[in-house]
Amino acid sequence: MTDRRDPLPTDVTSLPPLPVEYARTVDEGLAELGLDLPSAVRTALEDQVRLLLAWNAAINLTAIREPVAIAREHVLDSLTALNLLRSLGAATILDIGSGGGYPGLPLAVALPAERTLLVESVGKKATFLATVLDALALRPRLAVAATRAETLAADPHHRGRWEAVTARAVGPLPDLVELGLPLLAPGGVLVAWKRTGLDDELAAAERATRALGGGRPRVERTRLGGLEDHLLIIVEKQALTPTGWPRDPATRRRRPW
Repeated sequence: MTDRRDPLPTDVTSLPPLPVEYARTVDEGLAELGLDLPSAVRTALEDQVRLLLAWNAAINLTAIREPVAIAREHVLDSLTALNLLRSLGAATILDIGSGGGYPGLPLAVALPAERTLLVESVGKKATFLATVLDALALRPRLAVAATRAETLAADPHHRGRWEAVTARAVGPLPDLVELGLPLLAPGGVLVAWKRTGLDDELAAAERATRALGGGRPRVERTRLGGLEDHLLIIVEKQALTPTGWPRDPATRRRRPW
């Protein structure tokens, strides 16, 4: 006899509401960050979490499974870069390794960005992201690419075209520089979410930025209680990236920065 799993939900209205503690945590965090989000944005972020919780029971999208922890460690952590991207006037965002949709989806909805691409090479995660976009009616402003960043960097429709590239919990900082800078237009920025204790990664990333046309990495601390060890690393694209970058994953492993 074969085990049969019920279809995963695609309609938010069929899902239970989030506990009041979720909203309270988001309220407190937004106040700390100096952000005031419209109710429509808040609703979209909540609906994403409701779908994440429902799908996560069957598909491992995140190890964080409790709504209050998701509020702080996913939603609010993503929004720590919102004021930065607003100040830079970033209108297009490419998010590498989007997973459950963080940080790309909250940033895209809250800005709001003119165009956002959520890049996720794992098929089941890309399917979840596509479901979220349909359920929240976010297309065509947001789209999903079920591929690797290296593939997009070789595509003239994407190489050197984006104003911001974001990456959270994806890989070492030098790799993110190598993947992100080829996709950025000159003047664009790579924003990477990292944690303290990053001296070796920063030194290697600085070597990568020099080779790929970026400026020196800048570090900003997160102003959010409970996430004091979180950092944003910002790299500005200053010149065109030479051809041949990024290298394939095997070459990056053999010849790290």
